[in-house]
Amino acid sequence: MRNDSFWTADAPPYAPPQRPLPAAVDVAVVGAGFTGLSAALALARRGARVLLLEQGPQAGAEASTRNGGHVNSGLAVDYAETAAAYGPALAAAWYRAYDDAVDTVQQLVHDEGIACDFIRTGKLKLAAREAGLDGLRRTVERLHADGVDTDTEILERDAVRAEVASEQFVGGMLYRRSGQMHMGRFAHGLAAAVERAGAQIEVGTPVQRLERLGATHRHRVHTPRGVVQADQVLLATGATRHGGYGSFGWIRRRIVPVGSFLIATEPLGEARAHALLAGRRTYVTVAHIHHYFRLSPDHRLLFGGRARFAVSNPTQDRSSGEILRQGMEAMFPSLRGVRIDHCWGGLVDMTRDRLPRAGERDGLYYATGLSGHGTQMSVHLGRAMARVMAGEAAANPFAGRPWPAIPGHLGPPWFLPLVGLYYQLKDKLA
Repeated sequence: MRNDSFWTADAPPYAPPQRPLPAAVDVAVVGAGFTGLSAALALARRGARVLLLEQGPQAGAEASTRNGGHVNSGLAVDYAETAAAYGPALAAAWYRAYDDAVDTVQQLVHDEGIACDFIRTGKLKLAAREAGLDGLRRTVERLHADGVDTDTEILERDAVRAEVASEQFVGGMLYRRSGQMHMGRFAHGLAAAVERAGAQIEVGTPVQRLERLGATHRHRVHTPRGVVQADQVLLATGATRHGGYGSFGWIRRRIVPVGSFLIATEPLGEARAHALLAGRRTYVTVAHIHHYFRLSPDHRLLFGGRARFAVSNPTQDRSSGEILRQGMEAMFPSLRGVRIDHCWGGLVDMTRDRLPRAGERDGLYYATGLSGHGTQMSVHLGRAMARVMAGEAAANPFAGRPWPAIPGHLGPPWFLPLVGLYYQLKDKLA
């Protein structure tokens, strides 16, 4: 079992050679994940001089290529609960933003000719208990009543069993607009498109400090390789493995980095894979500590979840991989004893309400806190923030969201084990 992401083992990393830093640019983008790459591409296409600064050794790393390969529609939180808390108009706008985000990814793949196995076969949210299925029914009813997504529907036990070879589930909710892709190939293709558009990507170049120039958007961007003056700066990173919080300490109290872990089996063969998941959709279970899974183009099962509430490192990844193996074999007894080829983990940047944050604060633009639904929303928000920075304030679907600090969260998330125990108890009592 190798401790590396399936996506990066199967695709070359994008690591351009270092070049001299420019003295001045129109826009400096901090972070070369999907958010930063998407924003840099859109800004460069508008004619801006763009410098993309990445602390790690390659572009499109961290959360961008350490996930399950889902490109899902639907909110990270229940739509009906969101409508009750914030009103139906906002809930509908946010829900549609995720639909738009999947469209944005598909359009980008097409326009830039990125060979990343993008397909739209839908997402199936699976309930193991009748109470969970009842909640999904209420969500579908509310989505239909509000006219937000009439393509969703409930699949009963027999329909689910016909495409998911597990006895665990009593039904599920089908989101037809969701997709999936190969994250490593998408990351490489997107980074290559950024440089074709004229932006400069510099890896191995952490931002140490931002120095604001008066009451403007202009900053001096301090790096170990020199200082660059930028008319605008976009912060497109969060609590990453390498970057931590850097000089952006105000994020520290508003984002909780939670580990998410995955395993990839050996290739199962087309017939065995089809028998396991005939619909070849993306799948997620209804639970506080849930599982998510899908098949890869070469017929592996990619199986992930919050195996433990911890940060991601090789030791934690391997032990979490064993927990995931047990969960996979319990769900799919036919896979008992199958070889696990890859095991990896990454950090999910969670906000308290699991909604993203994007906007401007003290002259600094930002897009972060994607809370486990970042594959599509990172690309979409990067493009949206490029439009905002060009003067289109209405392009930001999450504009004006309050972002209070999380009480008691002053540094490393000491409370995560307690949160994990709480959610385990809630799942047992549900």
